[in-house]
Amino acid sequence: MKKEIPVACYLTGTELQARRKKYLDKAAESLIDSAELSDGFVYRFPLAGSTLQTLAEIIDLERKCCPFLNFRLILEAGQDFVSLELTGAEDTKEVLKSLFNWN
Repeated sequence: MKKEIPVACYLTGTELQARRKKYLDKAAESLIDSAELSDGFVYRFPLAGSTLQTLAEIIDLERKCCPFLNFRLILEAGQDFVSLELTGAEDTKEVLKSLFNWN
């Protein structure tokens, strides 16, 4: 039986602002595009510099404060971009829109 996890972020407003400044805004600057999925979003970033490291750090941090999220990092052969899928239960898209502001 799968445990029911609330769709909510556990960061305080101050913690979220610090996270945005250090990680999320940096990632947003290099965002190529995004697409809506039935249960979340997929975000595409150029595969250059420290992109993978930044995304891995974001995933590690976000899984702790937003345990309802599913993460999928996709690197396809021959492509010069990396995709990050963030998905979850109902209402996940609304939370992602407010937290990440990458759409």
